[in-house]
Parts: sequence; structure tokens; C-alpha cells
Amino acid sequence: MADKLTTLSIEQKAGLKDIWLSDPTSRGLGLFELRITPKGKRTFYFRYTNSQEKRQRINLGNYDKEGAIGLTLKQARWKAAKLSQLYQSGVVDIKEHFEELERIAAAQRKAEENKIENERLEVELLNRRLTINMLFEKWHKSQLATRKDQGAYVVRMFNKDVFPAIGNLYADEVKKGHIAEVIDNILARGANRTAKMVFSDLRQMFKWALYRDWIEVDPTASIKKSDVGKKDVERDRVLSEEEIVSLSMQIPAARLLPTTEAAIWIALTTCCRIGELLKARWEHIDFEKQEWTIPAENAKNGFAITVHLSPLALEQFQIIRNMHHYSEWLYPNRNDTNHVCTKTITKQLSDRQRVTALTNRSSKTATLSLSGGKWSPHDLRRTAATLLAMIGVSPVVIERCLNHVEQNKVQRIYQRYSYQAEMNAAWEKLGARVTALKDGKQIAKVLPFRAKG
Repeated sequence: MADKLTTLSIEQKAGLKDIWLSDPTSRGLGLFELRITPKGKRTFYFRYTNSQEKRQRINLGNYDKEGAIGLTLKQARWKAAKLSQLYQSGVVDIKEHFEELERIAAAQRKAEENKIENERLEVELLNRRLTINMLFEKWHKSQLATRKDQGAYVVRMFNKDVFPAIGNLYADEVKKGHIAEVIDNILARGANRTAKMVFSDLRQMFKWALYRDWIEVDPTASIKKSDVGKKDVERDRVLSEEEIVSLSMQIPAARLLPTTEAAIWIALTTCCRIGELLKARWEHIDFEKQEWTIPAENAKNGFAITVHLSPLALEQFQIIRNMHHYSEWLYPNRNDTNHVCTKTITKQLSDRQRVTALTNRSSKTATLSLSGGKWSPHDLRRTAATLLAMIGVSPVVIERCLNHVEQNKVQRIYQRYSYQAEMNAAWEKLGARVTALKDGKQIAKVLPFRAKG
């Protein structure tokens, strides 16, 4: 083997076996090689050792003294030097590196092609009028896809109340009267809050269309938001301790699923939102540590929280596990492909507070009616927070247990103390309080906890 690749050594006569020539080099720089086959084919290579300690070769091209149909020695050595620099920089899996670069480039080319095609379609769409259905589809793709639920709730509302009434109308033909008709139909069935939400979304969609010159007039512009339905009343329903005792005694007659009954006590002992519970997976529950981790994607505010489970709360999770241990979800749907609808428990509890039963719904009406009036799972969360205050837990710890975000930006940034120990103690006390009430003890006998001074 020659000390260094030269034109003379490269052009030597081929032998009966492959002849390998290379430049001398130091370890860790890679090796510039040339192979001469018995048929006289001369090919340059860059050889290196990858992260798996295996030798790899990259074909640089065939030799051609003139560089017309191949590489000259100088050209090949330059390519090898570039690969050596890359290798020395820390890229030891060079083939995989270039394959990844090609994948990225291909993805960028595809994205650019899609962008050009989308722009073409946009121009084409601009040249024709849009119906409300078509306008909503564009608005949904542009504005709603980034929402936490990808706009699923708005889609349901529009499918129910907007599209049947005005979906096939051209957007530039929709008048104030059409919007009023949609809203009036919603109000007629007593859905005041839904009417306000639909109107708000319609206004956003039409403003978006107006900005893009798809319509010349916003049909919602002359309608005041305050004119839509009645003023929303902030809910403040809190179950009294007497009602919690009554609830415990009434539950058997309601014939609830054990998992639904468990949800009631979990909400009262953890301050959780019912949707956070219904979305939970068993991987989030640690029975040994007595902890329930609510991940950020399940939390309403996008912040994870670790909830301490009191004995009563732990007992309820065990009841659920006994029934749904086969699934990855605590509350799986019928096909075990996801969690149940987050409104399922709300509907079950609401049905059992009605005066008359709905078709194909529970016949156990009024079994969960309480003296303070209608209540919902979210009212249990508010009740739990109230109980925490009653047993002497400080407001800052209560807010933490509720997983509320600190409103003061400065405090949110600089006060990083977790309060986890105080929160754990609060949940333990809350569990004891709710246990006493669940057991039906007289209120006078349920002694209040006092905050330590």
C-alpha cells in the first residue's frame, strides 16, 4: 500500500483481488480510500467508525483523471476532507446524518408544495362566493384548530343550531334577522348561556370574514351582546354539611353506578374538576404514595398538580379499580378506546334531581334532590373549597388545592414555593371531615379543625 494516494498509485495495473489504497491519517479523523477492482474500476471512499463501533464507508464517486465523468484525485480528497471535518465535529453516524437531512429536506419540499397548493385553492375560493358552511370550515381550520379541543365544542353548537338554519345561505346574504332567528331558537329552549356563546362565535367568524373581504357587511355588528338573552348569573351553589349528610343517605335509593358514587366523594375530598377525573388513567394513580397526578393536558388551566389522597379518597379509587382494572382509563367508554364523555356524570346526577324522567333516561327522579336546590359536580368542587375554609385552611393553600393560577404576575414568577406539604395536610383534613359527614354523624358532633397558630 502506498504512503499516500497519488495519480501514479491510482493508475497502477489491476490485480486478481481488490486493491485498497489510502492516505495516511490519525485516529479519529476518518480515512480517505480508493478501491481498484480486478476489472479496473476505481472508486473513492471515506471510511469511519460509527457510534456502534462498526466500520462504515461512504462512496465518494469513481475516479476519472480528467474529471469529466468522475472525480479527480483532488476533487475526491476535498470531499473526503469535508466528511472528516463533519466526523471530527461529533457527527459519528454520518450516513444517518445525511439520511435525516434528506428526510427534513423532503418534508420541507412537501410543505412548500402543500403551501403552494393551498394558496392556489385560496385564490380559487376567493373567486367564488362562500356559504356559511364553507365559511365556517375555513374559519375552523384557521382559528379554532389551535384551541384545546380543536374547536369540537363550537362544531357541536353550530351543527345543532346554526347550520340547520343558515348553513346553506351565502355568507354575504346573511342579515341581522337571520342571526336573530338562530339566537331566538336557542333561547326558546331555555339555553341562555349557549345562545350567548353561539352569538359570540358567529361574531368572531363574521369579523374574520369581513377582514378578508369575503363579506362587505357583518350581520352581527348592529346586535349588542348584552341584548342576547338574560344576564348570566354566577353560580355560588355550595352544599351545606347537613346536605352532605342527607346526600350520603339518599345515594342508595338513586341506584347510581358505584363509579359515579365514587366520583361524588372524590370530588368532595380532592377539589377536582369532574372532567379531570373522567380523563384520568391508572398510570396517574399511585396507591402506595396515596397520590393522584393530574397532568397538564387534563387540567383546565394547563398546569399539572399532585393531589394527596386521604383514606376516603383512596377507598373510592379502589372501588373504581375493582370495576375498571382491565382498562388504561378509570372511566373507559364502552369500546375501551378512550375515556367516557366528560358530561356523563353530570347527566346522571341531573336526571336524579328532575321532577319527571326524560325518555330513555333514569327513572330514579328526585332521589338526589337536596334542600338547597339543584346541584352539579362542579358545585361539589366549590363545596370542598368551602369545607377547607371551615376547617381553618389558609386561602393561599385552598387556591393551590384548587389548582388556581396566581393572578399576580410578579408573585407567579418569583414565589416558587410549592405548598405541597400544606396542601397534603389540607386534603387529609378535608377527607376526615367528609368521612364524618358521609358516615351520617350529627353536625354538632363534627368538631371543626383549627388551623395551627
